Amino acid sequence: MINESLEFIMAGRRQRQRRWVLVTGFLAVLSFILCGAMLLLGSTIYPVKDVFRALTGEQLQGVSFAVNTIRLPRMLAGLFAGFAFGLAGNTFQTMLRNPLANPNVIGITSGSSAAAVFCIIILHTSGGVVSIASVIAGLATVLFIYLLSRGKAFSVGRLILIGIGLQAMLDAMISYLLLVGAQQDIPEALRWLTGSLNGAQMHELPPLVATFFIFAPIVILLGKHLSILELGEQSAASLGIDTDKTRILLIVSSVIMIAVATATTGPIAFVAFLSGPIAKRLVGVGFSNVIPAGLVGVNLVLGGDLIGQFAFAYRYPVGIITGILGAPYLILLLIRMNRKGEL
Repeated sequence: MINESLEFIMAGRRQRQRRWVLVTGFLAVLSFILCGAMLLLGSTIYPVKDVFRALTGEQLQGVSFAVNTIRLPRMLAGLFAGFAFGLAGNTFQTMLRNPLANPNVIGITSGSSAAAVFCIIILHTSGGVVSIASVIAGLATVLFIYLLSRGKAFSVGRLILIGIGLQAMLDAMISYLLLVGAQQDIPEALRWLTGSLNGAQMHELPPLVATFFIFAPIVILLGKHLSILELGEQSAASLGIDTDKTRILLIVSSVIMIAVATATTGPIAFVAFLSGPIAKRLVGVGFSNVIPAGLVGVNLVLGGDLIGQFAFAYRYPVGIITGILGAPYLILLLIRMNRKGEL
C-alpha cells in the first residue's frame, strides 16, 4: 500500500516535471523565433543568410546598418527587459501572495519613472544618469512603501493600498514635470513613459545586460525558496528558510532589475503584471515558474513590439499593445478578488 502510494506520488511528480520542461522549452523556442523575427522584419525584409552575415561582421550595403544599428539593439533591449519585467513581477506576486502586488501596481515603476522624467526634463541628462536615478528611486520607493505598511504587523493589503496611493502621487508629479518642462524635452519623456523599444542603441544596453546577468541568477536560484515563502512566514521558517535574508535578496534583486529595465525601455505596461499568472497557468503547480515567467515576459515584449510595428496602419510603441492586453485582465482580476472578499 505504501509502495503504491509512493509510486502514485512519484508518477504525479514526473508528469508535472514533463509539463514544466515542455512549457519552458516551448516558451524558449518561441522567444528564439521572435528574436529572429525582430532581426529579419522591418521596412525591408532581409534573407536569413544576409542577416547572419551582417551579425558575423561582414559589411553588406544597407543590411549591416539596419541589422546591427537598428534591429539588434531593439531586439536585445526587448529580450533582457522582458525577462527582467517577468522575473520581477512574478517575484513580488509570489512572495507577497497577491496578484496585485507587482511593480506596476504598487508604485515601484512609477518611482523609477518619476526619477527618469526628472532627469530628462529638469536635468537634461540621459543614459547612465537616468539608469542610476531610476535604480535609486525604485529602491527608495520600495523602502518607503515597506516602512509605511509595517504598522504593528506587516500587511500585504496595507502595502498594496499604500503603493497604489504613492503611485497616484508619483504619476501626478510626472504630469507636473511634463507641464513645466521645455518643449524640446517633452517628446523624449513621453516616448520613454509610453514604454518603447524605438531608438534603442547598443551603448545604452550594457547596464541592462550587466544587471540582468548579476541579479537574474539570484532570483532563479532562490526560486525554490520563493515557492516556500508563498506558504507563509511560519511555514517557511519551520522549513529552515532565513525568511528575512531571502526576502531582502529577492526584493533588492528584483527592484534593481526592473529599475534598470525601466530606465532602458520605459515602463512597458502590464508585462510584470501578466507574466507570472500566465506562466503559472501554463506550468501548473509543483515546480518553480520563475524561468517560465521571465520567458513569458520576453514573448510579451517582443510579440507586442512586432504587433505594434506591423499589425496596424500606424506603428505603435510596445507599451500601448501590452496595455491593451493587460487592462482587461486587471479589471477581471479585481472583479474576481472582490467576489472572493480579498479586497
